Amino acid sequence: MTNETDVAATDVPDEQLVTAVNEPDAVGETEAVGETETDGPELSIVTPLDVPGQPRLDLDRALEAILFIADEPQSVVSLAAAVARPVAEVRAAIARLRADYDGAGASGEPRTDVAGEPEPRSIRRGFELREVGGGWRFYVRAEYDTLVADFVLTQSSTRLSQAALETLSVIAYKQPISRSQVASIRAVNVDSVVRTLLGRGLVTEVDTDPETGAILYGTTELLLTNLGINSLDELPHISPLLDDGQEGFDFD
Repeated sequence: MTNETDVAATDVPDEQLVTAVNEPDAVGETEAVGETETDGPELSIVTPLDVPGQPRLDLDRALEAILFIADEPQSVVSLAAAVARPVAEVRAAIARLRADYDGAGASGEPRTDVAGEPEPRSIRRGFELREVGGGWRFYVRAEYDTLVADFVLTQSSTRLSQAALETLSVIAYKQPISRSQVASIRAVNVDSVVRTLLGRGLVTEVDTDPETGAILYGTTELLLTNLGINSLDELPHISPLLDDGQEGFDFD
């Protein structure tokens, strides 16, 4: 005896049967396509720094703060280590900062948690972020250099401290010399003293160490003028001025 259901099934045209059989697969394909479009990997967008115990920090502003207080050019690698971010992200941030300071764009790390904020306008600053000796550092723009130098000189007192005189002597006799080498000779930190001498125009940056990238310092023509000599060759020989190391010993 033939079942009614079987009869109904046999009465259905072959084309409809093929369609019915293929429909679930078609739906599955559609869902699969939808999953591919929506469940794919999201674009990697930089987010602000997460520092334990502090508000979320912007990468560009963090680098700006570090460079603001740096006395020596900072390499991209050292900056990346300081903010715990990939070197590529730090390079991109530096590019944004340079464009911002040059008035060509606005800096600021791309944000995903804040929407609809107007893009800030950028103006050309009186300083620039410059790459020197394999590192980055803030410098006064060339057109303002004379103005700033005159201002610093007028703000300086006429007398140098004993520490400044000692540091100036080391630089004069050992130039070109890095700040760390001066500190090693004097056995004290000389950062502020070197800044004072730079501000007075008595020393200047003459080169960079090819191995470490450290800035090397030397004396200027102003020092020769103040000392009343024509060249460094006229400086007094230092050997007679040095302690022979016998002080404190009794000899028969």
